[in-house]
Amino acid sequence: MKKRIFLAALAMVATLLSATTQAETKNLSLMLDWFVNPNHGPIVIAKQRGYFADQGLEVEIQEPADPNMPPKLVAANKVDLAISYQPNLTIDVAAGLPLIRSATLIATPLNMLMVLDNGKINDLADLKGKKIGIAIAGTEEASIGTMLDTVGVNYADVDIINVGWALSASLASGKVDAIWGGLRNFETNQLALEGFKAKAFFPEEHGVPVYDELIFVANADIYDKDAIRGFNKAIEQATIYITNHPQAAWEEFVAYAPDTLNNELNKRAWRDTLNRFALRPSAVDLQRYDDYAEFMYEQKIIKTLPKAQDYVPTL
Repeated sequence: MKKRIFLAALAMVATLLSATTQAETKNLSLMLDWFVNPNHGPIVIAKQRGYFADQGLEVEIQEPADPNMPPKLVAANKVDLAISYQPNLTIDVAAGLPLIRSATLIATPLNMLMVLDNGKINDLADLKGKKIGIAIAGTEEASIGTMLDTVGVNYADVDIINVGWALSASLASGKVDAIWGGLRNFETNQLALEGFKAKAFFPEEHGVPVYDELIFVANADIYDKDAIRGFNKAIEQATIYITNHPQAAWEEFVAYAPDTLNNELNKRAWRDTLNRFALRPSAVDLQRYDDYAEFMYEQKIIKTLPKAQDYVPTL
């Protein structure tokens, strides 16, 4: 009789502990900026290795149907977190969207102005009268315009065409003469695998202030500080693991979706991304944000000048 009572008590305690654990688990939805690729390595590794779970989080990773939408869905409280870009966050905040930067994923620019290395365009000045393809509208006038201005070419002297997802294909096919929005760890490798040699012009070497390429954004009005802190700790742990064990991390990364991730393009991109991940995702340089906002304000891309302290909180 006593044994049955003891076993029943144990079962009740186990049930209560299980219920407590489940109650403490927080669900977070995260929308990426693009389909899953090596730029998202720390996110995938954090999920694969249970780092999110260790922080009491269940993170749902979503891919966008439209790469312009993730921040807007966060602002509308449709998803909890999204990956965006520092320049785009500045535009969104200046426009009144309730967004904050919650962490950094890649802290150096990846974007570039790319052409085929075929002797036709050897200098930025050669882009006068040419077509430039972009993927996401927003900062191209400020960035491309500033780069061209360093060689005496006006922004109005080029033709901007939104080619969506097809950046590399549009350049390779000759639909456009250059692309903006291609990433130096991805499009360069994609074109190389297709037999094309590319030439890049880097914005930070042509008058554009340095910025964080990929960041996480949350809703400024309703974000869960504790959940975000746990999320950031998991991302940091995953980044350290990737840095220490790049090959093992690659194998765990592709295991997330082997049919789409385990290919030569992603393998090359993984190699070129390893030194780009932010080792301290929570850390931020407020002056960098203010400098870039002032640049966009001077370029008339934004009409109001937000202060970093208002949308880059200490978490």
